[in-house]
Amino acid sequence: MDILAIALLGFFAAGYFVLAGADLGVGMLLAYLGRGAGERRLVLASIGPFFLGNEVWLVATAGVLIGCFPTLEGELFQGQFLVLLPLVTGWVVRDAGLWWRGRCATRAWRTVMDALVVCGSWTVALSWGALYAGLLTGDPVRPASGGLTVFTALAVALLFAAHGLGFAALRLTGRPYERARQLVGRMPRLHSFAPTAVVMAALPLLVGSRLPLMDAAADNATLSLLVPALLVVTPGLVAAQVWLWRTFRDRVTRPSYL
Repeated sequence: MDILAIALLGFFAAGYFVLAGADLGVGMLLAYLGRGAGERRLVLASIGPFFLGNEVWLVATAGVLIGCFPTLEGELFQGQFLVLLPLVTGWVVRDAGLWWRGRCATRAWRTVMDALVVCGSWTVALSWGALYAGLLTGDPVRPASGGLTVFTALAVALLFAAHGLGFAALRLTGRPYERARQLVGRMPRLHSFAPTAVVMAALPLLVGSRLPLMDAAADNATLSLLVPALLVVTPGLVAAQVWLWRTFRDRVTRPSYL
């Protein structure tokens, strides 16, 4: 059961970084991709149908960690609190910018909301990089520090941005699409997204391999209850994600409710 629990943790974590990494990357580059109010609305429309569904994968990852690896979860949340706090704050700020943007039609209001989206997205990406720097040492109770942490945070953030560009090239039209294509090149549609998706999926698996997951697994009675329940729920989550991507597979041509 512990092997299945580890596999489920890795599956949900990899799914989150591939899927949510795309909408975070688009948010990071909102000011570059969309130069005017109409273009920025189009850019946000490209992630509008996806970002809430993508966040479910992070909730599932946290649920597996809390339920199946409670000791490690306690050490991780306590030891990495100074990294997790800006991560969660950036997440809330980014989502607030997305939800509140359409609540007022003034230019100043939308400029502030766009700034929340950009700043929140960068904060989340940089925080994940800083967290990775600490976890790659195999010591979840100490945040990393020094130049290596800064380098890792920037490298991971740039990977998020590149992943977002690939997603933008899949979804956008008009001038925003042309700007995305300038950076990703004139590759076939999926070729700009697939390489970064592979790297994004590999990152949490690499970090997980450095953690004592086998030693931190819950007792067999707990795993025997939780793992089968997760195995029942997981196909539904995957099916919903497939339906979402299939339904909104076309490029966006007009603003959404955001």
